[in-house]
Amino acid sequence: MMAAERGAALNTLDAYRRDLEDLSARIAPRGRDLQDATTPDLEAALTGMARDGLSSATAARRLSAAKRFYRFLLSEGLREDDPSARLSGPKKGRPLPKILSEADVDALFRAAADRPGASGLRDRALMEILYAAGLRVSELVSLPLAAFARAEQCIHVTGKGGRERLAPLTEAALEAVAAWREVRDGFLPANPAKRAKASRFLFPSKTSASGHLTREQFARILTDLASAAGLDTSKVSPHVLRHAFATHLLANGADLRTVQTLLGHADVSTTQIYTHVLEERLRTLVETAHPLAKR
Repeated sequence: MMAAERGAALNTLDAYRRDLEDLSARIAPRGRDLQDATTPDLEAALTGMARDGLSSATAARRLSAAKRFYRFLLSEGLREDDPSARLSGPKKGRPLPKILSEADVDALFRAAADRPGASGLRDRALMEILYAAGLRVSELVSLPLAAFARAEQCIHVTGKGGRERLAPLTEAALEAVAAWREVRDGFLPANPAKRAKASRFLFPSKTSASGHLTREQFARILTDLASAAGLDTSKVSPHVLRHAFATHLLANGADLRTVQTLLGHADVSTTQIYTHVLEERLRTLVETAHPLAKR
C-alpha cells in the first residue's frame, strides 16, 4: 500500500520495515505477533525502547509506523480495533541542526582540491554539487546524467515522495562536473550489462548493485576529506553539509521560502528549524543598525 498507493520512496519503505520489525521482535516474547498485538504489548515495547536507550525520536517514529500499520489493518478488515489509538509517543525536543562554519566548508573544499588523480576530480565534483544545491545524499549519489537541464546551469532533482525540483549550480560546480566527466569512464564496470546500468549515472560505481556510488561510499569519502582538513570527523556528515548549505544561505540574506524550494521541503514548517540563523541575524541587525542602539 505504501509503495503502490502512496508512492513512498525506497528509503521510506526501508525505514517502515525496520521500525515494524523492531516492534515485532519486542512483542514476540509476549507470545503475540505484531498483527495481533494489544495495547499493553505496545506499551511494553515502548518501555523496552526507553530501557535500551533508544532516543525519544526513534521511539516516536516507531510508534508512528505502528499507528499507520494498524490503520491499514482496520481499513482492510483484518482487525476490528486499533491497539495504538490511545498511545502517544515520548515527548521529543527539536534540536537545532548540526552545521559547519563557512571556514570548515572551505577547509573541506581545499582538501578535495588537493586529492590527486581521477578520484580527486570525482570528490571535488561531489562536494561542489552537494554544497551548491543542498542535496540529500541519496539525491546526490543517484544523479542521472540526464539530470542536467537548461544548458547545464541547473540539475533536475527527484526528491522525497517523487517531488521534482530544479537546483541551480554555481560556476565552480559546473567546472568541477566538466572536469569529472573527462575521466568518468574509468569508473564504469567492465561487464557490459553492469556498464550499461552504471553509465546512466553521473557518479557510477564498479561495485554497487545499483550501478551508482552508494551513500556509504560517499560517507567514507567525506570522512577522509574531513580528516585531511583537520576537522572532527564525528561532526561531519552529508546531512550536516545540507544543513550548512541552508544555514549559510539564510545567514547571507536568503529568505526562508527560497531555502524551502532549494531544499525540496514540501512544507515551510520543515525549513523553519533554520530560523535560529534568521533570529541571530535580526538581533545583530538591531544592535548595529537601530538608532537607539547607537545611543
